[in-house]
Amino acid sequence: MSEARVVVRGGIEGARPHDLVAEEIPVAMVYNGVSHAVMMASPCDLADFALGFSLSEGILQRPDQLFGIEIKPGEDGVEVDMHIAGDCYARLREQRRNMAGRTGCGLCGTESLAYVVRTIDQIVPQPPPEDKAVQEALNNLKKHQPVQLQTGATHGAAWCDMEGKVVLAREDVGRHNALDKLIGARLREYGNQAFIEGFALISSRASFEMVQKSASVGISTLVAVSAPTALAIREASKSGMNLIGFARPGRHVIYTLGDTTPQENSL
Repeated sequence: MSEARVVVRGGIEGARPHDLVAEEIPVAMVYNGVSHAVMMASPCDLADFALGFSLSEGILQRPDQLFGIEIKPGEDGVEVDMHIAGDCYARLREQRRNMAGRTGCGLCGTESLAYVVRTIDQIVPQPPPEDKAVQEALNNLKKHQPVQLQTGATHGAAWCDMEGKVVLAREDVGRHNALDKLIGARLREYGNQAFIEGFALISSRASFEMVQKSASVGISTLVAVSAPTALAIREASKSGMNLIGFARPGRHVIYTLGDTTPQENSL
């Protein structure tokens, strides 16, 4: 975080002459010496970000295909240099032939329509969390978002147990990045046991990219504070995922439980 000098309008008592603001920097994802993407991201938890991004974007199929990582800060941003398995790099080179560029949106600039909506991964269906667990996680999410509390400028992604306890959380100025950081952090510590029991909670809407990223690592339930898109609902249904949106105090909407019939649960 940084401080910025501000002028406050509206006669707010006790207003400070400085405000805390979130950092946002270019982060270059480099694989075997070749730059693949430059993402605008918060400059924290970049090792988690690199692994999560590589897996959720299909560059790697398993964490052990990432052999090494070096984070190189520079004047214009940060370069994350990764050494990956040869077969993964060969697929990446083929993929690059169909790509014009990438942005923090995650898909802007992609030339191949097939790559945009790639075949979604099938997950092992799990029962959804109880309503009280969803509400418990929602009520505690802000406690795990220190940068958001101080700046109001970041998204959060959290892994919660089936009772609704927030086990781990990550923040970033980008919602996709926050989820990637969470994915990377869980997989680095727990491997293939990372997403067996529990659910992911995100502070943003549930776009189809968020559903795809979640399905790619076996997350069986995705809970979003805001709305899902129609494509996200269809993709979640195809994958066997429980998709819950509009998670607000006292209510949330279940969009998929093996079908696409919305259910509103008011507590």
